[in-house]
Amino acid sequence: MKKQTAGQEQLGDFAPQFAKLNDDVLFGEVWSKENELSAHDRSMITIASIISAGNTEQLEAHLRIGKKNGITKEEIVAEITHLSFYAGWPKAWSAFNRAKEIWK
Repeated sequence: MKKQTAGQEQLGDFAPQFAKLNDDVLFGEVWSKENELSAHDRSMITIASIISAGNTEQLEAHLRIGKKNGITKEEIVAEITHLSFYAGWPKAWSAFNRAKEIWK
């Protein structure tokens, strides 16, 4: 997995410790343990968590990461449809609008 630098690039000057934890711990240690969960599966879990929590600001970036990690259009449609009954219909609509742009 390519070294994550989004934390440093976006928050390094403002919140350096948070940026370091994001890049080195979350993505460097947790995401990189593919012997436990594949990047594909981690993306599916992360996207589900983001949709469920309604954190739409982070959703687009993780949908793009998920697509790079091999999530297909069929899988994202199935995931969002399934989540609509647990996380809420409006959250699913919002997620579909973002996903539709990424998987077009």
